[in-house]
Amino acid sequence: MRGQKIFKTLAQLLLGVWLGAAIFFSAAVAPNVFAVLRGAGLADANSLAGSIITRLLAIINHGGFEISIFLLVMSYFTTFGQAKWIRIGGMISLAIMGIMTGIGHWVIAARMAALRASMQLPIDQIAADDPRRTAFNSLHRYSVLFLAVAICSAVAGFILTSARSTRGNKTSL
Repeated sequence: MRGQKIFKTLAQLLLGVWLGAAIFFSAAVAPNVFAVLRGAGLADANSLAGSIITRLLAIINHGGFEISIFLLVMSYFTTFGQAKWIRIGGMISLAIMGIMTGIGHWVIAARMAALRASMQLPIDQIAADDPRRTAFNSLHRYSVLFLAVAICSAVAGFILTSARSTRGNKTSL
C-alpha cells in the first residue's frame, strides 16, 4: 500500500510537470518565438524560429517518452490493488503518450529535419507549392497532432492515477 502511495505521488508529479511544460510550450513558447522573430523582420525568421522550436520540442518529446515508459513499467508493478479498468486505462494512456512522443520525435521531427536539409535554403525562401515544403507543412501538422494526443493521454493518465479505488470498492476521484 505504501508503494502505491509513493508511485501515485511520483506519477502525479512527473505527469504534472511534463503536462505543464508541454502545454506552456504549445500555447506560449512556440507561437511567441515565431511572432518575435517574424516581427524583427528577419529574412529567415521562420527558419530561425523553427530551429529553436525543434530543439525545445526535442526536450518535450524526450521527456514525455521517458516519463511514460518509466511510469508504465512502474505502474505494472505497483497498481495491483486498483480496479482493473483504472489500472488498464492508466497503462494505456501512458503507452499512448509514449508512442506519440516517440513517433513525434524519432519519426516526424527526423523527417522534417531531413526535408529542411534537402531544401538547401531557409524554408522562408522555398516556394509554397514546392513538394518538399508541402511535405514539411504536412509533417508539421502531424507533429502538432501527435503532441496534442500525447497531452490528452497524459491528462487521462493523471486523472486515472489520481483515482482512489481498490477492487470491489467504488471509485472516488
